[in-house]
Formats: sequence, C-alpha cells, structure tokens
Amino acid sequence: MTSDAEIQTALPALASGNVAVITGGASGIGLAAAKRLAAMGMKIVLADIGGARLDAARQAVAAIGGEDAVLAVATDVAKADDIDRLAQKALDVFGGVSLLMNNAGVGDNPGKPWENRDAWKRLLDINFWGVVHGVEAFAPAMLASGKPGLIVNTGSKQGITTPPGNLAYNVSKSGVKTFTEGLAHALRNEPGAKLSAHLLIPGFTFTGLTEGAVEKPAGAWTGEQVIDFMLASLKRGDFYILCPDNEVARPTDEKRMAWAIGDIIENRPALSRWHPDHKDAFAAFMND
Repeated sequence: MTSDAEIQTALPALASGNVAVITGGASGIGLAAAKRLAAMGMKIVLADIGGARLDAARQAVAAIGGEDAVLAVATDVAKADDIDRLAQKALDVFGGVSLLMNNAGVGDNPGKPWENRDAWKRLLDINFWGVVHGVEAFAPAMLASGKPGLIVNTGSKQGITTPPGNLAYNVSKSGVKTFTEGLAHALRNEPGAKLSAHLLIPGFTFTGLTEGAVEKPAGAWTGEQVIDFMLASLKRGDFYILCPDNEVARPTDEKRMAWAIGDIIENRPALSRWHPDHKDAFAAFMND
C-alpha cells in the first residue's frame, strides 16, 4: 500500500494543512475520503444535505483531524447559490482550496424516458449540475492561486457502458464523464495552471446508494478501498480512475467498455449486449 508520505510528496495539493472540499461528504465514498485526508493532516470541508448524518460525519472526521480542522456546511449541490456559499465559507474559515471532490450523487430511479419529468430533473440537477456548479464555484480561485490543485469528479461505469435499469442515472454519469474530460483538456491548456481534473469511476461500492443492502455485499468494495485506489491512481497521474471490486477485475471492465463502443463501430443495435440477437456474440467476446 502506498504510504501517505509518498502520496503527499507526489501530490503537493494533498500536503498537510491544505484544504479539501468534499460534496456528498456525509457518507460512503465522500466520508471515507474525508477521514483518510484528515488523517493526512488536511483541513476538511464536508458538504451534504444538513441533518443528523452530516453532524455525525463532522464528529467522525473531527475525531481524526481535530475540531478546528473540519467544517460542515449544509449544501444542496443542485443549487448554484448553495455551492457559491460553500466556496465562500471554505475560503473564510480555511483559506484557499487545493482539492475539490465533486462526489455528491443520488441513484433514485425516476423511471422510463417519458415518465416523471420532475424526478428526472432533480437527479440530473444533483448528479450532473452539482459537478458543474462545483467547478464554477471553485476552479477560478484554484487557478488564480497558482498552487497545485486537484478536482476529482465522481462518475460511474454506468455512465460508460449504460446498462438498462436506471436510464436517468446513466445519462447523468455520462454527462459527468464528458464534462470532466473537457475540463481536463481546458485546464491543461490554461497558461501556468497547476490544477488538474480526474474522473473517479468506482466499481460496486457499498455506499448510501447501495439499494436494499444493510450490510456490505461480498462483491462490493468499501469506500475506504475506493479512496486507497484513488490516491494511488492520482499518484500515478491517472485521469481515469477505474476501480475494480470483489466481483469484477479490470480486464472484464475493459471488455465490457470495448463492446459498448463497438456498438457504434460495428453498427449494432443500441445496447446490443442486452439485445436477444447479440447476447451470444457478447458472451463469446467476453470468454475469448
């Protein structure tokens, strides 16, 4: 396992005393990140919907990093004004931010493409626009500081292979992927910028989005495992932080993704992996 000292040497943005802002920080991957970074000496700004869960998360992080090293801010990432207020509070209390994790997300399934417009809009407002709002609110000051910085946006494999089941979620995470790719390009072409963007692509992870599970399924990773993998990937300079889990290794993910892009190249039906005329071909491809 990569040591904290090695990570911080390679990634000065994560140096002790620097500031990390984490949306969706009250549970799951976000809370795991907050605890790990607090243990590395960073000051932590937790953003999530206000309430008992956010209060408990603040206490848990404070127990690691100290009361003066954590700030909890009730935030609805779907609202640009909330994110702007979050950025101002972080600046007022801790100063400039060196790590932004746009991690907040929901997975409630609003249904078919022609159903539940308001629920579709709400999911997209959180999962996609929440990321955009975070970048708008934090990136200008992070660039202006001239200091090393990182923006990590949480995507999903479902935003790449887009399996049937929750189309709205897939759409939102596809948008995050495309937005983050464009953000990374824009940042590396910004004169003098020491700020980079990265796409976190968790595998099956036991979080607040894990439907119907009160205990971690055997196949799932913990949030802590995802963060360990993320930090090692950032140390290597990876843009795509493609996490495995206890059920799916990287070669399987690569084949599934290759098949998905092959639908376009081969002019197969949309989502041919699940099409009755192509299921056998997909199975043979995976077993090749």
